[in-house]
Amino acid sequence: MKIAKKDALMWFRFFAQLPDDEELMPKQMELVYATFAQIEAAIDARNEKLMAEIKGLQSIDGRTYFVGNPDKFARGCRSCLTGTGLTAIRKTNKCNIRCKFCYNYGDLENIMPIGEGMWEIGGTRFYERDLDLLLSVQNKPTGISYVYLEPFMEIEKYYSIIRKFSEAGIHQHMYTNGTLANEENLKALGEAGLDELRFNLGATNCNDKVIEAIGIAKKYIKHVGIETPMTPEFFDTFFQKKEQILATGVDFINCAELHLNANNIENYAGESMYIYRQGYISPIWSRELTLKLMKIADDEGWDIAIHDCANRTKFARGLNLAAKEGKWFGASDYCGEFTKLPYWVFLPILEDESFQFLEEEELPAGYRPGELY
Repeated sequence: MKIAKKDALMWFRFFAQLPDDEELMPKQMELVYATFAQIEAAIDARNEKLMAEIKGLQSIDGRTYFVGNPDKFARGCRSCLTGTGLTAIRKTNKCNIRCKFCYNYGDLENIMPIGEGMWEIGGTRFYERDLDLLLSVQNKPTGISYVYLEPFMEIEKYYSIIRKFSEAGIHQHMYTNGTLANEENLKALGEAGLDELRFNLGATNCNDKVIEAIGIAKKYIKHVGIETPMTPEFFDTFFQKKEQILATGVDFINCAELHLNANNIENYAGESMYIYRQGYISPIWSRELTLKLMKIADDEGWDIAIHDCANRTKFARGLNLAAKEGKWFGASDYCGEFTKLPYWVFLPILEDESFQFLEEEELPAGYRPGELY
């Protein structure tokens, strides 16, 4: 069904007014999915046009795209997309700043702790003394990552566990907003064996102190990069400080396509959104900005890797992980972030007269107003 934009808008205005506990009928869901497909097809066409303008576009086995020096493409991302996945290690349930794009926005005070002296690895609680048992029983992953929420709030607790996994030959990377990083703790991380540190430079809107910390990190840690949800604010400020940032010696920039959940979506109310494969909901400008940045980097020949970590990449990640786990053909953990679809967030793009569907048809009989029962 190639639903027309005017019909999609009419129906979505109706769906947005329904009570939260009211389920849609199968024919109504057909209208919903037809609208999602129309929006997604138009966005894909726009992005494909932008990609066609990037002369040096490269891929990792067709699973993701990047430009620049392939030797500087993040090892953790290779593990995620082609290795045995990426095991998340969780410890710190607090953060020292508040970001509007954070998946825990407005809920940071309610994040439950992992437990005194414990680490969450693969969804299971471990004491550090359990690591020898874990490594002797299960196959080692190609990579692990330290996430949740800001590890530098208690970074001294991480050194010994990093050292243990380094001795086991497992690639390790960590995420930070960078505000608490300094010469002492960055040196300690490098000495412990951390392979890769990723700064969320967008969390501080390219703060000078954090940019300085990136340069310091390069002295002690082999692979240092930036990983940030791509937003207009970050895009604009990045180019104001481009030379300063590139002068740090940073190896890569992972441009994450911003996808939203129930905690942060209202921070972007009024933006034009699309839904990728009925899963992640994102502002349409996020990946567009990534592709524009990649083109500039490619044209100017930056000696780093710029990664298009888009929703498509997350989909490929899920397929790879399921395959490595021996799951059935077609299995993936990629899914939506909402228990009930927020129809209201798609009204701005449907109301935007400059946004057009690629092709349209009249609604078939049985799908028009007054015909659905």
